Amino acid sequence: MFRQHYRQMYRLATMLLHDDAEGKDVVHDIFAHLLRESQDLREETAEHYLLTSVRNRCLNVIRSRQIQERVEHLYMLDLDTTITPTERLEEELKALYKGINQLEPPVCRDIIMQHFRDGVTFKEIAIRLGVSETTVYKHLRRALNQLRTHLNNK
Repeated sequence: MFRQHYRQMYRLATMLLHDDAEGKDVVHDIFAHLLRESQDLREETAEHYLLTSVRNRCLNVIRSRQIQERVEHLYMLDLDTTITPTERLEEELKALYKGINQLEPPVCRDIIMQHFRDGVTFKEIAIRLGVSETTVYKHLRRALNQLRTHLNNK
């Protein structure tokens, strides 16, 4: 089945994603899922099922990209690129940590710390918390908005 449908699935994935590596990842993820779930596909519906799976998986990847780009854009807006004295930076850092400690709900604080302090990816955070990546992005956006408000009011 892999040899029979791989080329067509890969072509569709790269056409939708405009990225060879991600296209291969999508196709491999689908076959890995089939092996894990040990699903039996009927030959007459296999092609349609596989191509639909590729399309849906590609749409999920595109959606994740868009959300991540929005979060990164929000984060970039928060960065202050001006050079400031060390004392001021220390004060701002203290204010930032104070704001982080006051984040509500606590899951926002956890997500901020895991992502920015520990370098954990959004996908890994979602797995750890047992939620979707979209939920992680929404909590992160909420946390960044709260921090922005806190820092502007200090």
